[in-house]
Amino acid sequence: MVVLAVAVFGCGPTLYAVNASPAAGVLEEAREAGAAEHAPYEFHYAHENLLKAREEAAEANYQDAIRFAELAEEYGTKARDLARRRMREMGR
Repeated sequence: MVVLAVAVFGCGPTLYAVNASPAAGVLEEAREAGAAEHAPYEFHYAHENLLKAREEAAEANYQDAIRFAELAEEYGTKARDLARRRMREMGR
């Protein structure tokens, strides 16, 4: 029973780290693409979800942290892609 508990509860931090790292990377790519200006809704939504993921992880709420990290990655990707597209349309 103890082994099962360790296997179930011991994975939370690892799974969170696996999800949070790509989210942070995508958000940085979005920032570099000018998403704060060209895709502000998506960018700020991604940023706030990443902050919330970190907050939940600090409180050991790993399932919530993973969910927020996944949202951050999803909206960070949207922000990055939208900003890049808008920059191309502007001829920059």
